[in-house]
Amino acid sequence: MRAYGGYTDQELVVLLKQNNEAAFRLIFDAWHKKLYHFSLRYLNSREQSEEAVHDALINLWASREKIDETQPLGAYLYTICKRLCLNRIREAARFHAAAEKLWARYQDISHSTEEVLNLAELEAFTEQAVEKLSKQQQLVFRMSRYEGLSQQEIADKLNISKETVKKHSAEALKALRIHFETYGFSWLFLIFLNKM
Repeated sequence: MRAYGGYTDQELVVLLKQNNEAAFRLIFDAWHKKLYHFSLRYLNSREQSEEAVHDALINLWASREKIDETQPLGAYLYTICKRLCLNRIREAARFHAAAEKLWARYQDISHSTEEVLNLAELEAFTEQAVEKLSKQQQLVFRMSRYEGLSQQEIADKLNISKETVKKHSAEALKALRIHFETYGFSWLFLIFLNKM
């Protein structure tokens, strides 16, 4: 069956293995929406589903030489996408389990005001670190953490790429983590992230 631009899956994979970017583009266009809806059923998050699809398609390009063109392309893509979704779910579960454990620990020791910062102090402590960020990092951080905007919404509002938003967000979180760790509050940083 000739599906995409007059090519079969098998023909597209053969072209892909020859580093044909046009073949990759055809596959991307044909499979992006299907993989997105597939991922959305697992992740229940538009942003994470979009990222999983992009990761799956990047994985396809990166491992193009190893693909068996005699096997159905759809099965290969769905398998990669499912694996990536499950990895994200496991990662989120591990993070939430660790954060809940730390939150329980925080709750246990929070009765002694000498042993832990109160919420106002935590916010002031965090604001000190935020003020040390570049203007763009501050803006992205505040829009994400305080306004609850997604990376795509921030990119649209600031008229920058989503990749730039991701970069600023990652750099801001790294700087904050270092700030918390410098003062011996690395466990509070996880609680801070979980409660934002």
